[in-house]
Amino acid sequence: MAKSGFRGGGYSGGGMNMNMIKQAQKMQADLIKMQSEMEEQTYSATSGGGVVTAVVTGKHELSELIIDPDAVDPEDVEMLQDLIVAAVNEAMRKASDDMSASMSKLTGGLNLGF
Repeated sequence: MAKSGFRGGGYSGGGMNMNMIKQAQKMQADLIKMQSEMEEQTYSATSGGGVVTAVVTGKHELSELIIDPDAVDPEDVEMLQDLIVAAVNEAMRKASDDMSASMSKLTGGLNLGF
């Protein structure tokens, strides 16, 4: 009969030991906690010298858009659109960069595909 890795209630194969499993479970719990905390944070960015401000959440949702009335020119709507897009994209980049940096700290630089 073939031998299995199971002997007397303990796994003796080349797999993970209990300490490694506990570490992985702790890391998973820490990741879930950190993700929840990150989702509650907000990130803001401006464009056009501060005439447009975009605020996004850690969930990458736009939560606020502030437009200085001086930025509104009926003759140049395209410029205002570009300023809005630039501010929103920069705020989203900040949120993503912060999430990546936090994940890297937590995982010790391991590339886990997050």
